[in-house]
Amino acid sequence: MTQARDSQTEANLYQAQIKDGVPPEKHKVPFRNIRDLLSLHSKTSGGKPFLIFYDADGGRQLLTYAEFSARAHQAANFMYEDLGLRRGDRVATIAYNHIDTVLIYFACWVIGAAVAPQNVAEDDRRIAFILRNSEAKVCFARTEYLERAESIIGGAVDDDGAPNIEALIEIGGAPSGRCLNFHQALANRPTTYLGGDSGAKSGDLPLKEGTAATASLDDEALLVYTSGTTGTPKGVILSQYNLLVDAQAISQWQGITGNQRMMCVLPIHHVNGIVVTIMIPLYVGGSTVLNRRFSVSRFWERIVREGVNVVSVVPTLLQFLIEFGQGELAAGNTIFGGSIGRRDLSHFRHLICGAGTLSVKLARQFSEMFGFTLLHGYGLSESTCYSCFLPISLSWESNQRWLLDHGYPSIGCPIESNEMAIFAADGSGRQLGEGERGEICIRGHNIMQGYFKRPDANAETFTFQWFRSGDEGYFLRDEMGRQFFFITGRIKELINRGGVKYSPLDIEEALLGIEGVNVGLAIGFQNDYYGEEIGAYVVLEAGAKVEEETILARCREVMPFEKSPKAVVFGNEIPVTSTGKYQRLKLQDLFAEWENTQFRR
Repeated sequence: MTQARDSQTEANLYQAQIKDGVPPEKHKVPFRNIRDLLSLHSKTSGGKPFLIFYDADGGRQLLTYAEFSARAHQAANFMYEDLGLRRGDRVATIAYNHIDTVLIYFACWVIGAAVAPQNVAEDDRRIAFILRNSEAKVCFARTEYLERAESIIGGAVDDDGAPNIEALIEIGGAPSGRCLNFHQALANRPTTYLGGDSGAKSGDLPLKEGTAATASLDDEALLVYTSGTTGTPKGVILSQYNLLVDAQAISQWQGITGNQRMMCVLPIHHVNGIVVTIMIPLYVGGSTVLNRRFSVSRFWERIVREGVNVVSVVPTLLQFLIEFGQGELAAGNTIFGGSIGRRDLSHFRHLICGAGTLSVKLARQFSEMFGFTLLHGYGLSESTCYSCFLPISLSWESNQRWLLDHGYPSIGCPIESNEMAIFAADGSGRQLGEGERGEICIRGHNIMQGYFKRPDANAETFTFQWFRSGDEGYFLRDEMGRQFFFITGRIKELINRGGVKYSPLDIEEALLGIEGVNVGLAIGFQNDYYGEEIGAYVVLEAGAKVEEETILARCREVMPFEKSPKAVVFGNEIPVTSTGKYQRLKLQDLFAEWENTQFRR
């Protein structure tokens, strides 16, 4: 690690990476690095499909383990020989879900370099900051974004630009001649990596004189940036071990094995898409179906065609699937589209759901319409990906009780790679008991290596030797003594009305109980009398007509006046992150006209 930290913060972070007394250097995975795992599968199951890709037009491409490994090593040789990349360097990508993107990730990991993937939906200034802050040496950009990348790097949108980027590489399309083209550069490259040592397992060529040793589990693998709505984004450093140990724990919890197939519909610039539906199939020797983007009309059809067993989604996609099912029923088809029936989906096991706010109403609607198990879970980039799930062993009835009967859908129990607890939200380090609300905290082998070049954030986040999530929650125990956790909102999004703090999720459950309301968000807005007041941002169901007075009155029937919304703004669009999390803070300005209003009963 090349960033300076004070010794106390370093010690606190190290303690936060210990699980049940086992320190992080006692690796729980039986591989030297990600390349070792890939090489194993390419030798023992070389003809087995690893990556199946569907482009935006429905075109299909398949790579076996042997084919994928060969191409990843070709890309690694290009990076090492032509681009001069070495172990510990960083590589940025401005791309989308594609086989090429996955190959670039793995080529970096073969070398021991780290990937800093960019979200193309972000504004150019934010991307410029991330490129600059990441200290990436090379940027790979898809042809569609090449001109945009040149503008960002050159400083046209931000005077500082990204002068650290030494080379811009074009991905896809016919070579433009403006810079090196990824596919053109891979032609006739060797399929074994020439830059690193081989070891007995890999069987690659010997280490070249003067080159660095092969990557280790402790090398950086990802530098992903938080998607907060305020302030500069923070870079989360994840090691190769972080990725593998979280994939191991999730696959064990979910019962995912090498004879199963997963599907990725989430963006792979985010840890959810990378870890759940790329690293897990790799870890167990399974297969993954990568989609260019989520398509509600092709979702079930693709699951049937490819024999998909498990898919990872966010709550927003559940809503889209429900609306699609309703439309198909109205057209005389099945809820899955056309003539697809439940028997066609007999191989399908369950959906993983997390990374956004799942309401009780949405969980109930999806369960009632489709009847498939939702394994609701929770995690953050800082904990690599998921940290807990509802147990796969629960009966349908028990799963539904934990989803529907407690006011919030439970996010389940901690997976093997980490442990979880609730601490007082004031940062005092006081641990709370069953049913008490506080800050969700995590420690274990999947905890990040720290925030990049942010000693202030590291000191605050690890102040009492646990990772502090910033999320409010609590836990309840079942008859077996297991802790089932619940998330009640972001601590920074709690609405502070006159010194009393209210969770937006509490209020939103009341809003969603009103007939005709499709989405209801509780927004804390500035108010001269109470510091903050409570507003409701409402998106109605198609064709519904609900007045503001009705919404306010219904809320006051189930909540005290102080906790109920005082003003309603109707809209059609909701700002969300790339993983479907609602960005409530971006809606505060819509309530500016009530800043000077004193609301009375």
